[in-house]
Amino acid sequence: MKDIVFLGNDEDAIDRVFSLGRRERVFSLGSAVAGVVNDSNLEEFRTELAGVKYAFSTWGMPCLSKEEIREYFPSLQCVFYAAGSVQAFARNFLACGVRVFSAWAANAVPVAETVFAQIVLANKGFFHTLCGRTYEEKLCTARPFAGNFAADVGIIGTGMIGSLVAQKLKTLDVNVFAFDAFLSDERAKSLGVKKTELCELFERCDVITNHLADNEATRGMLGYDCFSRMKERAVFINSGRGRQVKEEDLVRALAEVPTRFAVLDVTYPEPPAADSPLLKMKNVLLTPHIDGSWGNEVVRMADCMIEAFLAVRRGESTTCEVTEHMLATMA
Repeated sequence: MKDIVFLGNDEDAIDRVFSLGRRERVFSLGSAVAGVVNDSNLEEFRTELAGVKYAFSTWGMPCLSKEEIREYFPSLQCVFYAAGSVQAFARNFLACGVRVFSAWAANAVPVAETVFAQIVLANKGFFHTLCGRTYEEKLCTARPFAGNFAADVGIIGTGMIGSLVAQKLKTLDVNVFAFDAFLSDERAKSLGVKKTELCELFERCDVITNHLADNEATRGMLGYDCFSRMKERAVFINSGRGRQVKEEDLVRALAEVPTRFAVLDVTYPEPPAADSPLLKMKNVLLTPHIDGSWGNEVVRMADCMIEAFLAVRRGESTTCEVTEHMLATMA
């Protein structure tokens, strides 16, 4: 009887994440269903799925209903999701008594690395120099920037990624401020950050980076009240979610003070609409959602889920299990 299955509407994503021998490694851990199961071929695999206890997946995870889970996966115990956010599918599995594990911590590593690098560059005026055409223009643009010593950096959201960014910033002589409704005084102290209100953070910081959890409460949370308070040469970095930003408000604030800058790895919609002003503004740098796991970095997520699977079989706890309560604050 088969006890392992790969679930995914995007088999190419599974091939990428479980590359470098990781897919074969999963196959060696039990008896696996030969094909990749998606939300359109469930009936085809019905017999084989009856005894499946463990499902591995990544980007492209099918969003199955509770009825489909109960009907086609009556023996399923765990889903090991080798990617980040599980918001789109986790609740129905949890409601059916299926444990959900996510490689969100592994995926947080490259995001934090990239954002840390962007903060360092931003405080040196790097992004602003991209607007200059000549060497002299670039030099004049960079001169007003004070560098990283004693710079004020703001972090919005201190989940896994925001916390990793804060930890990396400890290696610099910068002042770190944070806004997070769930951040306790004790945890703020351990992270080395100073708690502050959202608008105050935008008002005082040289660089602001967004890592809010993606939920109904945070969508559209960053608007003109925030962006209009940015310093003359402040940089806003968004590696969170595009839906958290009111695009027209960001565009307005950037147009009013053209020396402000935005580095956006995410937008809403994604990619941006063809007529989005963000595509034409000189003080905006758009990157195609590359801050997370990229290239061989994605294999780290497969390793994380394989380790979680082995821990479950040994009866051990892991730090990557997701609960219903956690979904309220996770990205």
